[in-house]
Amino acid sequence: MAIDYIIEYDCDPKRELKPEGILQRLKERARAEEVIQWFRAAGDSRAPEQMGFEFTHSTPDDPGDKQLIVVQDLLDHAAALDDYAVHCKSCPANRSGQPYGCMGFVQYPISARAEIWLLERLPVPDEPLLWLLLRQGIQKLGYDGASIRALRQSDGDPEAGAGAYFELPSAPDRRLGQLRVSGDQVLEMIFGVGERVIPNHAGILLLFLGAIERDLEAHEIQEISSFDEAIRQKLAFDMQAGADADDCVREMLAFFHALYIAWRLNVSLYVDA
Repeated sequence: MAIDYIIEYDCDPKRELKPEGILQRLKERARAEEVIQWFRAAGDSRAPEQMGFEFTHSTPDDPGDKQLIVVQDLLDHAAALDDYAVHCKSCPANRSGQPYGCMGFVQYPISARAEIWLLERLPVPDEPLLWLLLRQGIQKLGYDGASIRALRQSDGDPEAGAGAYFELPSAPDRRLGQLRVSGDQVLEMIFGVGERVIPNHAGILLLFLGAIERDLEAHEIQEISSFDEAIRQKLAFDMQAGADADDCVREMLAFFHALYIAWRLNVSLYVDA
């Protein structure tokens, strides 16, 4: 299970294969290659058409049914990716430099380190303009963390699997002067705004989480949501994972880089959490 995201920059591969189709094929290819490695490590030299495994697609509300998957079927379906990969070479939305680099994922469970890393990046009262903007956004838009808290609580359901979505059973929090913010609230601001993070919201998130320079004047902060290309182009991506980063932190960093690129291109970032 993972949080999938796509920079919604129009291109031939997306038009022909559809974004969800590309994501599905990328996952199928990765899963097939992983299963082949498992078989080979166990000394099994059978061809992929003779390899199979059980797979269960579950959600918080549905534990799902087991299916028998043939590895070669996954490889055959994913082969269409190769026909369109050439379009990715010069694409401005290609974050990773690899084919279909406009897409990525953050795997569940969300680690404790990743939640703390996000909280540590929030503005403090010594940054009054951003701190006030954060407080106003939380209060006016009602970011109470309820939607994320419900998902976290589903980890306690034996059918969902303990710890399936979060490493921590309770959200960490941080006091920012008179404002206390929880991990649930931060994740709700990022992933709980619907299927698409529009450029306006993306710019604010990039500011709040320190992914772009935030030592800005009031009018510059207001311009973050502007459609003026010159404004979007002048701020570089300025986010680091840190020496103690785990895989989840690094995947979060990649997510914010994708969000930054989408913001610069003035397109939405599709998110399936």
